[in-house]
Amino acid sequence: MGQGKATDVQVKEVSVSFEPVQFRAPLKFGGRIVSSSYLINAEVTVESHSGKHATGHGSMPVGNVWAWPSATLEPHQTEQLMMAYSRSVVDLFDTYPGFGHPLEIEFEVSTEYEHQARRLCESKGVGETIPPLARMVCASPIDAAVHDAYGRMLKLNSFNTLSKEFCKTDLGEFLDSQFAGEYLDKYTSREPVPTLPLYHLVGAMDPLTEADVKDRPADKLPVTLGEWIKADTLTHLKIKLAGDQLDWDVDRVLAIEKVTAQAQAERGCAAWFYSCDFNEKCQSADYVIEFLNRIRKSSPGAFDRIQYIEQPTSRNLDAENAPKMHEVAKIKPVVIDEALVSYESLLQARELGYSGIALKACKGQTESLLMAAAAQKFGMFLCVQDLTCPGASFLHSCSLAARIPGVAAIEGNARQYCPSANQKWAKKLPTLFNVKNGTIDTSRLAGPGLGFQ
Repeated sequence: MGQGKATDVQVKEVSVSFEPVQFRAPLKFGGRIVSSSYLINAEVTVESHSGKHATGHGSMPVGNVWAWPSATLEPHQTEQLMMAYSRSVVDLFDTYPGFGHPLEIEFEVSTEYEHQARRLCESKGVGETIPPLARMVCASPIDAAVHDAYGRMLKLNSFNTLSKEFCKTDLGEFLDSQFAGEYLDKYTSREPVPTLPLYHLVGAMDPLTEADVKDRPADKLPVTLGEWIKADTLTHLKIKLAGDQLDWDVDRVLAIEKVTAQAQAERGCAAWFYSCDFNEKCQSADYVIEFLNRIRKSSPGAFDRIQYIEQPTSRNLDAENAPKMHEVAKIKPVVIDEALVSYESLLQARELGYSGIALKACKGQTESLLMAAAAQKFGMFLCVQDLTCPGASFLHSCSLAARIPGVAAIEGNARQYCPSANQKWAKKLPTLFNVKNGTIDTSRLAGPGLGFQ
């Protein structure tokens, strides 16, 4: 890498802790039900050449059911292994000797992630290793904390420390020669957008009407879809689908359209949007095309409201029969999510016909910024997705979405499934947790570091 900068820092101290999160209502995806989780909370202290110190923070759910859907290990086992791996990533950062920009530090430390994962699993007698996506989730709060600390050190927002002034390495080295001479300031905004629409999740188990309600939690929060739309004046709905039950998937969207149309008419709203998430369960692109054709035939309005399709088929892009998405992308944008674990996987997805990417803070601040740059250069559809992120992890996701040009909306469903984990931060920044006119206020995400501490 290039010659050092006066603004470079060295990681001096790293720690992680784990905070249990109990769900208010169960969330089903990928065929599994989640009712509790843990937050990985990271704290990193960095030191400048002049001996000045600053401490940054990062937070992210373990998200093992999504990140590591193992066929041989139970969810409680993958959860414990991911937590152990997060502790081992602490050692990698703690022992990294160099000075650099957070992008450069993460880029170099991450070369050890796979080896560290293999060592951990072998030491515990586990017959498989932690997959790339799960490794990214485990490391993401530490990576975020380094970026946060760096910005605090300089008394600047971290998104404003991405230019040649601060980075000795251009994007050509992080990505490829197409990006030579470019830096991330070209692909990020200097100020956060003032507001972002919020995508509300309609889970496969979530009640649409009162007739669907089996257990109403003992709180004052909405339960049915109609209640949520009325309470938060929602305009964006993300629909979880089965992916292997075509009749059910079509009927679910049509039922959601019926309930939503009535709720929106009652409040005088004429424009709203859907995204459809199959959680990799579709066996082919033909399934998605048939799904879209049947929605269009039954309800042209519902079809028009579908903004994009999210990762319909397996994350295994290397499979010999990996489905091609070109024909689907002619109908609606198709975004890669679970399969997006590297620049190489993005290029691979483009060859398979994917036309957009889902950015997630749980894949790391560094990786998300690099993928956002690549997607913009290639003219791809951009969205920012959620890992049921409460508190600081949601705010990190919001900061990312508010600084990437072209992001249409932010997903945030912790307020539905684990709202108690939001309470501390909701008191500090209520406008980011209170949805108004279907949007959240992101204008306050301009402080030092990641913008919200």
